Amino acid sequence: MTSQILVEKKKLKTPPLQVHHLGDRVLRQPAKRISKIDDSLRELIRQMLQTMYSEDGIGLAAPQVGLNKQLLVIDIDPEEASTEPLVMINPTIHSASKSQAVDQEGCLSIPGVFLDVQRPDAIEVSFKNELGRPQKLKVNDIIARVIQHEMDHLNGVLFVDRVVNKVALSEALKKQGFAVGDVKPIF
Repeated sequence: MTSQILVEKKKLKTPPLQVHHLGDRVLRQPAKRISKIDDSLRELIRQMLQTMYSEDGIGLAAPQVGLNKQLLVIDIDPEEASTEPLVMINPTIHSASKSQAVDQEGCLSIPGVFLDVQRPDAIEVSFKNELGRPQKLKVNDIIARVIQHEMDHLNGVLFVDRVVNKVALSEALKKQGFAVGDVKPIF
């Protein structure tokens, strides 16, 4: 029963939440575990989904909207009304495949920047849903990539921190008006 958080997949002129951008300190703070799953959290989930759809995203983490909470919303099929979004509270990756894949990523917090990132091709993740029920998923391909990307946000990591091609990174960031100095390489 996820009907309490289903929202219409449409763009709102004014999304309920503001997405923070590269350079904003809130994006670099580790998120705190959520201890209470209640109606106020479900309302936040609803607002995050509305904001994600309004910004043409397929994933959004609470830190991106200025909230220091371990909460993600994901919908890799935003054009399909019948596809339910994935809500992940306090997600933890338990295993990741040795096989890696390189693919282009973008981020609502770094609009206009799309660069190649290498990540494990498959993961096993546990989390609680919007009703507080424990869940476990084994996923691969795009959904595994999106979950890993959004979970990075919970640790203050942005996808640009994982980009190996520094020349492409620098050019893409400068073109969109972002400071290269705001990138924090993790390798």
